Amino acid sequence: MSRSFLFVPADSPRKFERALQSSADALILDLEDSVSEAAKPQARDTIRQMLAAPRGDKAVWVRINPLDSGWALDDLRAVVGSRPFGIALPKSRGGADVVRLAHYLDAFESAADVPPGSVRIMPIATELGQAMFGLHSYAGSSPRLWALTWGGEDIAADLGASVNRRNGRYTEPIRSCRSGCLFAAAAAGVRAIDTVSVEIDDAELIALESKEAREDGFTGKIAIHPAQLAPINAAFTPDAAELEFARRIVAVFDANPAVGAFRLDGKMIDRPHLRAALRLLGREQ
Repeated sequence: MSRSFLFVPADSPRKFERALQSSADALILDLEDSVSEAAKPQARDTIRQMLAAPRGDKAVWVRINPLDSGWALDDLRAVVGSRPFGIALPKSRGGADVVRLAHYLDAFESAADVPPGSVRIMPIATELGQAMFGLHSYAGSSPRLWALTWGGEDIAADLGASVNRRNGRYTEPIRSCRSGCLFAAAAAGVRAIDTVSVEIDDAELIALESKEAREDGFTGKIAIHPAQLAPINAAFTPDAAELEFARRIVAVFDANPAVGAFRLDGKMIDRPHLRAALRLLGREQ
């Protein structure tokens, strides 16, 4: 289960140790925005030590620097041999960037004697205006593609927008990025992960964003502070009633393979509901 992803600066072993004890399902060690240019070489050494530590049941990702930054290959050289769960790719422009990163991973895995295809890819798909026109291209790009997530901060800067929220809600251009991520993930057959909220102390906003994200089809959300984890995990954990209703839907279809639609608790149920129920139960076919 990957409901919550916690960003951790790659140059802070102390924060990494605390993150390992947190309720996050996954960690994203950040070599990009959290680390200054001058500190990146030391951060790569630090991140090797982090990845060598016992991880328990947490999936540990690494956000490298953008592919065209001049730092990405050094980032990959530093981390692939330590077998991170995956690479978060910032400023991704589309499927071609995934293909490019996958080629790099092929080479670094081979050099480090890491089983081929082990390291997964999660692009941050909407940080650039041009990226919006490449969302369709993630489908079929690489077997390594594990999820798509989106960004609401960098895209605002790229657009020249002075705000990305009004009255606590994302503006229409930013919401179109959110929707685009969902559509692209569905087309590619991978998970959609909701972006961060920079309002660390607003627990109500985190809870609302997480609830809406799950209702819209996201399967998890990224956090920038441990205080955000509890509402994220709560929102993305189905309750007993949801699970029971899903089991009943599946049971009816299992008992009646030829049925197209039926009524259950006053609701019309058909094949799309079966697919949703199987997904909820972790049995999507």
